Amino acid sequence: MEKKFNRTLVTAALPYANGGVHIGHLAGVYVPADIYVRYLRLKGEDVLYICGSDEHGVPVTIRARKEGCTPQEVVDRYNRIIKDSFEEFGISFDVFGRTTSETHRKTASDFFRKLYDKGEFVEQESEQYYDEEAKTFLADRYITGECPHCHAEGAYGDQCEKCGTALSPEELINPKSTVSGSVPVMKKTKHWYLPLDKHQQWLEPWITKDHTEWRSNVMGQCKSWFDMGLKPRAVSRDLDWGIPVPVEGAEGKVLYVWFDAPIGYISNTKDLRPDDWELWWKSPDTRLVHFIGKDNIVFHCIVFPAMLKAEGSYILPDNVPANEFLNLEDDKISTSRCWAVWLHEYLKELPGKQDVLRYVLTANAPETKDNNFTWKDFQARNNNELVAVYGNFVNRALQLTKKYYDGIVPACGELNDTDRATIDEFKNVKADVERLLDGFRFRDAQKEAMNLARIGNKYLADAEPWKVIKTDPERVKTIINLSLQLVANLAIAFEPFLPFSSERLKGMLAVDGLSWASLGATDLLPAGHKIGEPALLFEKIEDSVVEAQVAKLQQCKKEMAEAAYKAEPVKADIAFSDFEKLDIRVGTVLSCERVPKMKKLLKFEIADGLENRTIVSGIAMHYEPETLVGKQVCFIANLPPREFKGGLVSQGMILSAVNCDGTLSVITPERKVAAGSSVC
Repeated sequence: MEKKFNRTLVTAALPYANGGVHIGHLAGVYVPADIYVRYLRLKGEDVLYICGSDEHGVPVTIRARKEGCTPQEVVDRYNRIIKDSFEEFGISFDVFGRTTSETHRKTASDFFRKLYDKGEFVEQESEQYYDEEAKTFLADRYITGECPHCHAEGAYGDQCEKCGTALSPEELINPKSTVSGSVPVMKKTKHWYLPLDKHQQWLEPWITKDHTEWRSNVMGQCKSWFDMGLKPRAVSRDLDWGIPVPVEGAEGKVLYVWFDAPIGYISNTKDLRPDDWELWWKSPDTRLVHFIGKDNIVFHCIVFPAMLKAEGSYILPDNVPANEFLNLEDDKISTSRCWAVWLHEYLKELPGKQDVLRYVLTANAPETKDNNFTWKDFQARNNNELVAVYGNFVNRALQLTKKYYDGIVPACGELNDTDRATIDEFKNVKADVERLLDGFRFRDAQKEAMNLARIGNKYLADAEPWKVIKTDPERVKTIINLSLQLVANLAIAFEPFLPFSSERLKGMLAVDGLSWASLGATDLLPAGHKIGEPALLFEKIEDSVVEAQVAKLQQCKKEMAEAAYKAEPVKADIAFSDFEKLDIRVGTVLSCERVPKMKKLLKFEIADGLENRTIVSGIAMHYEPETLVGKQVCFIANLPPREFKGGLVSQGMILSAVNCDGTLSVITPERKVAAGSSVC
């Protein structure tokens, strides 16, 4: 028998306060959570929506060091940016707190102390890298060295950015401290661990047997951890930014951010509801739902429940509808490579289009597997669905009402078979949308809402009121009345998904009392009601808009790569006499064409000040041939001829520079010189 709850506590993963929020975060966590909370509120249920910024940990200290400011200044800035962006985007948190608040410090400290006093932790000594010059233990990201796999310099102690391999600091070749530049040494340190292995006996059946309704991707990741066997996990670390470990002998140690952060849900609830916060966290008739991304599944399904169970007085999550990752333009979102669409930038560059992004991210929601966002798809869904389907039906219905009845809702007459068939098509919309939302199937639920607009467009196309008005004016009253009822239903059905558009549509209908309970009804707008002024609900997005966004991505990625680029080591010295043997000259490109069946090769005819020459170069992937005609290029003139397939002979080598992103750029003189001029 399904358990009944009196209230629902919804948490959304705490965004990390060392950067903004991007579309991957929105699709993975905040848009689906907001849809769900708005839906529960519309049904009149008792619900709280809790979030806040996660403000401790090493990445904050790294950014502060780079920017020459304090960690507090970093988190203050990003807390404001994130909070303002969420508000403008319509994410309707009941509270957006922060883990640097005094309430949180005390809550997390007390939580640790209670587990410590109950003997729920184990103490272990381990060796970690220590900077003797700076007199501090080093977090993984404060150690760099040569990657043991690809041998790139500057690999971090947790990952090589060049080859992407996950690392541990001990694997690095020639490690160095990024704090002082000195060579770190291994030194013993003591930490406290949560023995997850002792909790596996109850955790595994609780998830795999008691919560079989959880998403397959969530269940699969949990099972893989159980199959490997849970291991103790450190809850403290050596750092000077965070909540101090509240026991003697723990000087210089803080709570590990993974332990500290989820307690932020509790402390933020305390700030919002200081008098009854325990009702929301400890009463068995409260339902706890965590909305998170793929990378947080283990923490919210295994680690945090183990913490709560060890404490002894808290409820455990009823569901954790975690999403997978959203890719961007067929590539993984990466803030370090500047491959992301940031919410605060989107809001400035595409003002008034919050609902367009909400719609597209829901339509592409990575609910059980990774999905992809492209600007072309963004444009297509706006133009072909929001404008051509939803907006088109609304505009036609309202404009016809204004044209034929001066904006007054006409009385509905006798229904014919077309009318009854149309009503049958949407009468179950409430049950269908609720079933899908209750099952956390937001993508399908939004499709059901959009189906109302498709039904409306088909109804108008079949009924043809613009023709019937000439022969049967009374019949048109019924057509327009039923069309307007469908429009009102759309305003209700889309309210959890597209709150700004629903609010505008209600304004056009001149109503504010449409309730979720009335979804599917055909008497939402009474005869004689005067609607407001019709306007376009959505506008077409032109090619230039999305092309600019793609170009911005590519430019940002290029600039980041250039800034991070490290040149290859200089080759071994050569004698100057060896260099003098090279005859490097400047030539003018007379013609340039692709070599048939050789996609990498271009054939050049070069004016070299003598008899001209043919040079074959492997730069066809980087240049269109016609763009090089007339340019001057540097080439090596005294290489022996090289024969290619088909009898093609190259008489030299064009010089190019290899950029940090692998692109090639031909070497040209600063100003035009005579063909055949020597390079010295």
